[in-house]
Amino acid sequence: MTNAPSPLPSPLEDGIHELPSGKLAAIVTYLEMFARPTPRPVPEQPGLELIRHKAPDLDWYRVLYRRVGEDWLWFSRMYMQDAKLSAILTDPDVEVYSARKDGVDLGLLELDFRDPDNTELAFFGLDTSLIGGGTGRWLMEHALDKAFARPIKRFFVHTCTLDSPQAVGFYIRSGFVPYGRAIEVMDDPRMNGPLSETAAPQIPRI
Repeated sequence: MTNAPSPLPSPLEDGIHELPSGKLAAIVTYLEMFARPTPRPVPEQPGLELIRHKAPDLDWYRVLYRRVGEDWLWFSRMYMQDAKLSAILTDPDVEVYSARKDGVDLGLLELDFRDPDNTELAFFGLDTSLIGGGTGRWLMEHALDKAFARPIKRFFVHTCTLDSPQAVGFYIRSGFVPYGRAIEVMDDPRMNGPLSETAAPQIPRI
């Protein structure tokens, strides 16, 4: 995750650019806010609670990360070595939460305060069983409360076209404002990578 759009190696000309086999490309949208927006009403969420994990077990974290993100090809934390991932998750300026329903962790919220001038909504997602009914809004209101409980200057997030088609609109409705766009090219994590070949069937493997 980055604080601002990374410059492309060279300008892209208009037109279609072919990708080699085993590669994916995504359009990244960067969004930000500078003050806590007016809270939005949230439907009741019976049986749902937000749980803070101050030093999360790596196996637990990766299971939840996969559960929430596999449909959208989240993979960065699946590649990360244990020592590096542990250093992030145990940092006092990184807050990891799960949305737990009836004793099962089904949502992930991760806030990164390590740069107080550019505080990041690092990860935000729900298992498909929680999508709909206002659960995303419930989790976002918690995220905003916790982010602006600190004296932060800027709260930002980025999403891409591999994510849910509703993601950009949801972030805008939550108060984020788009400010940048980039193209990211990456190895397909299903091609001898950390995700199964059947992950994200809506994105064909080539």
